Amino acid sequence: MNIGFVSLGCSKNLVDTEMMIGVFKNNKFNIVNNPKIADIILINTCGFIESAKEEAINTILEMAEYKKTGKCKILIVTGCLVERYKEKLEKLLPEVDVFLKYSDYAEEKGNSAQVFEQLIEYIYNIFKNKEKKPEKTSLDFMQRVITTGDKYAYIRIAEGCSNRCTYCAIPYIRGAFVSRKIEDIVKEAKRIVETGRREIILIAQDTSKYGKDIYGEPKLAELLQELCKIENLKWIRFLYTYPEDITDELIEVVKNNDKICKYFDIPIQHISNTVLKRMNRKCTGESIKSTIAKLRKEIPNVVIRTTVMVGFPGETEDDFEELYDFVKETKFDKLGAFTYSKEEGTPASRLKEQIHHMTKKSRFNKIMQLQQKISEENETKNIGRELEILVEDITKDKKYYVGRSYMDVPGIDGLAYIKNTGKDDLIGKFIKAKVIDTKDYDLIMEAEN
Repeated sequence: MNIGFVSLGCSKNLVDTEMMIGVFKNNKFNIVNNPKIADIILINTCGFIESAKEEAINTILEMAEYKKTGKCKILIVTGCLVERYKEKLEKLLPEVDVFLKYSDYAEEKGNSAQVFEQLIEYIYNIFKNKEKKPEKTSLDFMQRVITTGDKYAYIRIAEGCSNRCTYCAIPYIRGAFVSRKIEDIVKEAKRIVETGRREIILIAQDTSKYGKDIYGEPKLAELLQELCKIENLKWIRFLYTYPEDITDELIEVVKNNDKICKYFDIPIQHISNTVLKRMNRKCTGESIKSTIAKLRKEIPNVVIRTTVMVGFPGETEDDFEELYDFVKETKFDKLGAFTYSKEEGTPASRLKEQIHHMTKKSRFNKIMQLQQKISEENETKNIGRELEILVEDITKDKKYYVGRSYMDVPGIDGLAYIKNTGKDDLIGKFIKAKVIDTKDYDLIMEAEN
């Protein structure tokens, strides 16, 4: 039987999908990328904000068409959207054969084996393979099938979130923050490196709080030090650190270990103390500014990425102008913005002073236009700079190799295009190259001789 997977949303959701692929692979299913030839299609959905919900519904309807035009007999939908709206979806989408809530198989509950055994038995019955019995049906980080190519992999170090920001539905979908043990993460990282991958990316809803729930204090710095001991591991990244938990110890560990990319992804959301308080953020505008200043002082050439939210309920013109001026002054290396999305069941959805959608759109456009100018300035400053590049691909016309520096997270940031001299095959190698030009968010480079 052929089974195809569609993973929507964040990289944390992708890890779930990769573990599900592992379950079906261990049960001798053929994993296929073409939905036309899939007997079974499984969609892992995101339900974080309105646009993600719309994407999930559209994808489900698109995949359901293969029950008419392809081989598909079973359509399975799971993930965050199902966790929030299973009963509604069952009525709305009769095309779907099975809806699985995330909480049915969440690893911290330890019942994934039972859930996937029942699912596979259901599939066997549909295809009249009753004599077969499922085996190896637990979701397992060590059995996951990595789908991000052979250069890097994500490692999820914790699940859920306990921050309770008033706009965010994650705690209601994924539950409270639960860390994995250091030894389990290191074991998974070693296995990934043994497959030839040289870069690992640590992810969680808030990596800076890693370990606090099981060790009594944050342990991200200690985890990073343990991972640095792994032979043949070249780059370590960690994403989504909240400003209030970026400690001096963490800064020192990043500063003093060559394997750790000098890159901080800090989702500040806003700078106005009034807005931050309404968001139930644990930091202030002053502490955010202090953290950024400290990072830039202590770590040479550190890259700081952030996300900001505009149009939060009650955000005044003065609040927005304060954010705009802060972005203009700070000149973040990378910045993404999004408009506030009123999410059902969250405290912010009940706040008065909801902002008109046209005002939100206008503020979003102003921030992004400003950041585009800042990004152009930042990129121009890199001309003449020598950087180490992980070469991952080559363009179709063979004129350029394509890779990334420590400054760029895959799928989020820009790329490096290195002129192909035809001397050596560079794919999979780390090389030194000099920036000779820029284009949009990308670097044009020449390899060092």
